[in-house]
Amino acid sequence: MALAGGSSINVLEQFELHPVLGGLGEALRFSQAPLFMIVACALVLAFLYFGMKPASVVPGRLQAAAEICYEFIHNLAVDTIGPEGAGFFPFIFALFFFILAGNYLGLIPFSYTFTSHIAVTFALAMMVFILSLVVSLKVQGFKFFAHFMPAGAPIMLAPLLVPIEILSFLSRPVSLSIRLFANMVAGHVMFDIFASFVIMLAGLGIFGDVLAVGPLVINVALMGLELLVGVLQAYVFAILTCIYLREAVSH
Repeated sequence: MALAGGSSINVLEQFELHPVLGGLGEALRFSQAPLFMIVACALVLAFLYFGMKPASVVPGRLQAAAEICYEFIHNLAVDTIGPEGAGFFPFIFALFFFILAGNYLGLIPFSYTFTSHIAVTFALAMMVFILSLVVSLKVQGFKFFAHFMPAGAPIMLAPLLVPIEILSFLSRPVSLSIRLFANMVAGHVMFDIFASFVIMLAGLGIFGDVLAVGPLVINVALMGLELLVGVLQAYVFAILTCIYLREAVSH
């Protein structure tokens, strides 16, 4: 996007990966994405450790927040999957807060949103897909393959229905990963576009300064929207994981 003075802003530049930690990062090909993944994990672990460390009967604010998070994800897993959900609770808990931390870290200036990288979201989606597939085969055995032929459907339609059901099943990691990736990319692109409008209009003098207030207000509203989208996308990823696992453990 061109600005006054011939300069321009590349709204997709923020998603590019570059080596960090100097020469060590270049040698190890260590970019912002794994760096902020480590930061996200450290923040979640620190939150849980310092939140639960007091173990008070009357919890403080941090302990109460940690307990609420624990109970929320535990109830989500058990209510959606069933009694077997307690066994998958650690995985769903880690998945939810890893995505949530990644979404919110990306809202900090000069940080990197690793959940806006399709390789990251697809890897998470494939992890969910493989887990649900392994659980399905373990619990249901060969009955699992009966799901690809809808009950009551005429057998003559099998050559048509079976490929459709298989394609639908295999598309799960694609839809799961693109949903998170696309929402994160769209939000940050909108941030840059309206920020560039502010800079563009502010360079037009006093009248431009007045007009620049509009895009600035929109960017503030977008920040509030991104805070909502960040937790909503983490929840959607977690609830779909629960749904896939519920199908896996059900007969």
